[in-house]
Amino acid sequence: MIKVVGIVGWKDVGKTFFVTEIINLLVKKGYKVGTIKHAHHDFDIDKPGTDSFKHRQSGASEVIISSSKRWAKIIENKNKNEKKLNELLKEFNDIDVVIVEGFKKENHPKIEIISKNSKMINNEIKNVVAIVSDEKIDSNIPLFMRNDVESLTEFIIDKFL
Repeated sequence: MIKVVGIVGWKDVGKTFFVTEIINLLVKKGYKVGTIKHAHHDFDIDKPGTDSFKHRQSGASEVIISSSKRWAKIIENKNKNEKKLNELLKEFNDIDVVIVEGFKKENHPKIEIISKNSKMINNEIKNVVAIVSDEKIDSNIPLFMRNDVESLTEFIIDKFL
């Protein structure tokens, strides 16, 4: 079973910063890391005018773009039903851990990022295993300071890897 750790919190609390720092430290330690980013809005990874974009515009349901360095598969969600996290996780191969940004209502273990100006969400969601904060707060789960990404990464390694 694939290992999954989520990073959750309100908008603009620094989730992406922590995701990228954790990825960097895990990769330096030899782990293969995958990520899933939840988007609350429409997005496009393809560029208008490219051949692959034209394929999709013409009605292709799935398009694969491939080069010697990487490949990507774009699937049009015709029925507008968003995939569940466990369905998306099946897309990964040969990965030690998947870091998920968002998907806070799913049941995977989560680390909540809070700032001075944000309220905590861990009372509203399940499976928060740690908190990252600007300042010390009362908590019955592990608390990490924002400036200590190394300790947070070690926690992830010890608990999940």
